[in-house]
Amino acid sequence: MQGVIAAVPTPLSNRLEPVREPFIDHCLWLLDNGCDGLNILGSTGEANLFDTETRKRVMTWAAEGLPRERLMVGTGTPSLSETVDLTRHAAALGYPVALVLPPYYYKPLPDDGLVAWYMAVHQQLAGSPIAIYFYNYPQMTGITLSADVIARLRDLAPERFAGIKDSSGDLDYCRALAAGFEGFSVFPSSEVSLGEAARSGFAGCISATTNQTSAQSAKVWRQRQNPKQADLDEIAAIRSAIVGPALVASVKYLVGQRTGDSGWERVMPPFVSLDPPQRSALSGRLGTLAA
Repeated sequence: MQGVIAAVPTPLSNRLEPVREPFIDHCLWLLDNGCDGLNILGSTGEANLFDTETRKRVMTWAAEGLPRERLMVGTGTPSLSETVDLTRHAAALGYPVALVLPPYYYKPLPDDGLVAWYMAVHQQLAGSPIAIYFYNYPQMTGITLSADVIARLRDLAPERFAGIKDSSGDLDYCRALAAGFEGFSVFPSSEVSLGEAARSGFAGCISATTNQTSAQSAKVWRQRQNPKQADLDEIAAIRSAIVGPALVASVKYLVGQRTGDSGWERVMPPFVSLDPPQRSALSGRLGTLAA
């Protein structure tokens, strides 16, 4: 899998349960508007605020309603058994890739512990071809997956541990992984990084803001051997207008604006929806860019 991957939000009912139709509709819109693939049930999808059965239900919707070869799904939890259960479910549905956070509750964790945990996941998936991409998000987990940990796991099971989404924002880290591990897919979390994808060896990006920049990001990806600075500046400006502490709520608000469905603005507690001044400010920032 490579290219522009959108981290997809999850629409909610007034009972705070995922809703199938708008979810599938938005996913199809993303695929029709430049995205090469979709990351279902990641941080943008509020996955770690859902129980296991809810996550399985959303996984199933996507697998039944979308081209499975273009999907990856978040299955990581601090629980080994729940992570394995979710990943097995994804594999049974035909997902090619599972995005797996480290077990983030107990800290600090020794490298030996992280290697043992990921290897336990691998061993309990025996016979399943699903690939695991590490999900490095130290701002949320408090854990950085070191190059040494990744190297040890690659040595033990290279076909299983096939890539990484890095949400740290540290492009030097991403460059080092891409240079250090042949055949290892490295996805930074910002579409702005697509400007150096060819020279740095990135497989693409997995980004929340591609819900808004999918077409522009796809253009940069297609031209990645010689991207135009004006196109990079455009996606950087749009992304800058959206990112911040209320990223998930902002992404969902903008999907609601595009679709005319205000239900998209609902978020799972402890998130809160944008208030009127925040909505106005966000729309104003993007409106200025479009003027």
